[in-house]
Amino acid sequence: MVNGGRRKAGGTVEEPAEDLTTGSGAPVVRERTLEQALGQHVRAIRHDLDLTVSDLASAAGISVGMLSKIENGLISPSLSTLQAIAGVLNVPISTLFTTFEEKRDCSYVPAGGGVRIERRGTKVGHLYELLGHAVGGEVAVEPYLITLSEEAVPYTGFRHAGVEFIHMLSGEVIYRHGERTYHLRPGDSLLFDSAATHGPEELLVRPMSYLSIIIYPRESER
Repeated sequence: MVNGGRRKAGGTVEEPAEDLTTGSGAPVVRERTLEQALGQHVRAIRHDLDLTVSDLASAAGISVGMLSKIENGLISPSLSTLQAIAGVLNVPISTLFTTFEEKRDCSYVPAGGGVRIERRGTKVGHLYELLGHAVGGEVAVEPYLITLSEEAVPYTGFRHAGVEFIHMLSGEVIYRHGERTYHLRPGDSLLFDSAATHGPEELLVRPMSYLSIIIYPRESER
């Protein structure tokens, strides 16, 4: 029996009242209303054009407070208001509604199909293969397969916003994070605040490879 389902008379199974969920502590996803989808799209286009809330509101002839409510999905703006906003953003008014039925983002990369990326570590023999790309959302996720060849050298000067998760696949390394070091072997994992300096300090067994997933918030609202 799955998740507390009960057998009723006649042999049929009564399904549990609640939907099945994973063990994750992530909040439940709520479907966006038309107003929320519209507001988020207006904000995204405004950011792309490097306009402030005040800039767009003034040019569209509406108050800053009204535009703020529109972008946060709190009100249903009139067609004339949307037409004014679309005119300032230089897009057809229909464009503002295109994300309402938009499918959820998904990135598929077949084996060996990752994109080679040039990063700071590339100069010291660290090869980066990007395994996926999230095109939207409030949080950016960058999954990399990192390979250190026989010629690679240690580098502990990495530092960037967000958090990073490392899972060791092959080889062996002494990995530094801030003031501490960790001896990583295949199967070991490390999750850390990537604002502290970090990186492989001693390359014990080469070549080596590990999965690195970097997660950080996208640019804050202006």
